[in-house]
Amino acid sequence: MRETPFRLLLDARACRKKGSAAILQRQRERLVEMVTYARTCSPYYRQLYQGLPARITDPRLLPVTTKAALMAHFDDWVTDPAVTLEGTQSFVADPSLLGEKFLNRYTAATTSGTTGTRGLFLLDTRTLAVSKALTFRMLSSWLTPADLMGIIRGRGRIAMVVATGGHFASAAAAAALRKGPARHSVRVFPVQTPIPDLVAQLNSFRPALLAPYASTGRLLASEQEAGRLTIQPVAVILSAEGLPAGEYARISGAFGAKVRQGYAATECPFLSYSCQEGWLHVNSDWAILEPVDANHEPVPPGQPSHTVLLSNLANRIQPILRYDLGDSVTARTDPCRCGDPTPAIHVQGRNAELLTLQGNRLAVAVTPLTLSTALDRVQGLSKGQIIQTGPQSLSLRLQPAAGADPENVWESARSEITRALTSHGLGNVTITRDAGPPLLTPGGKHRTVVPLPP
Repeated sequence: MRETPFRLLLDARACRKKGSAAILQRQRERLVEMVTYARTCSPYYRQLYQGLPARITDPRLLPVTTKAALMAHFDDWVTDPAVTLEGTQSFVADPSLLGEKFLNRYTAATTSGTTGTRGLFLLDTRTLAVSKALTFRMLSSWLTPADLMGIIRGRGRIAMVVATGGHFASAAAAAALRKGPARHSVRVFPVQTPIPDLVAQLNSFRPALLAPYASTGRLLASEQEAGRLTIQPVAVILSAEGLPAGEYARISGAFGAKVRQGYAATECPFLSYSCQEGWLHVNSDWAILEPVDANHEPVPPGQPSHTVLLSNLANRIQPILRYDLGDSVTARTDPCRCGDPTPAIHVQGRNAELLTLQGNRLAVAVTPLTLSTALDRVQGLSKGQIIQTGPQSLSLRLQPAAGADPENVWESARSEITRALTSHGLGNVTITRDAGPPLLTPGGKHRTVVPLPP
């Protein structure tokens, strides 16, 4: 039977109604199916899973995978022989192909991620169908009839403030929306847009739904409080990053709107969504998220993990199984008061930290994504890090890819960062080169952008 978004939605709702035992049973069935498919169709997993039992219902029996290892074995990792690393790289190198399907059947997305290793991911039609079904389930849990009437009065206008200029997952999703039935009501605003320009454009568009990255939402709330931004969205839907405690209530108060968030990854775009209690609920009928310590041993609820291991139970073209995502999460110790039977978590590893830089006349707040997306455009860069060293100074730590000219990488990185800063009125900021490799946090994680300590 074909897995249409409608059928998947009905199945998801039926699982929720039956409770956590039914969700766990569906999860186990899909894990067995995905592991079987991976070891049958992916040479990489066939080798990795040698000696394992034929039927796997417990993910803890599987070895851990990483972005670096999967990318290093890209051609053996994918399950479609027509897909190659060379062909995929050629496709994503062309920004004009954003929103088009690679080989007419896969959505391509790139990311640098928290580990610093550049990722190149493909989403198949099944993943997109699951994403649509779970997005509808998410919105139906968030929006009341009164909210829907407000959206209708606002003519369904949706403002997405996302990274553009490349095949980023958010940009690909926005491109898909703009080609669908809602294309006339969806408008994409580049996250790199200087705040005064972004405020003017949003005031003109007057969205009924505002969907920015969390750090940008934080800045826009300040503009709304100051009276420069005067929009009245029904809901503000935040993504990509976490915020300090209290910021969600401040954003809600500034806009007089409901604020919700999602925690996801390019590797699993439908991973979770927030509830009215402020917890994130994992869509555990389609994904497994294991909080673990530095040795990949389970961490009990109530304690922050060192990292999390992700298993995507939908995407067959690039199986993601026990994949080290790099984020720190804390699982709730008791059932969530909202009544949702799925696992509830808080995320510690993605807090958005704004950089405040001093321009010639005014201090300007810049989101980390404004600068990290600039680094993503640098050819020949394996891993990069932007460190704020003063009110008007940044330092770059760059790790060129094998065979790349370090001088060309440095000049390109400096040029891209300078261009981004100049567009925000920060052409006076000094950019220096640090010969050392990118620094890791005490927990061994890579941060692409490091602001000055408070």
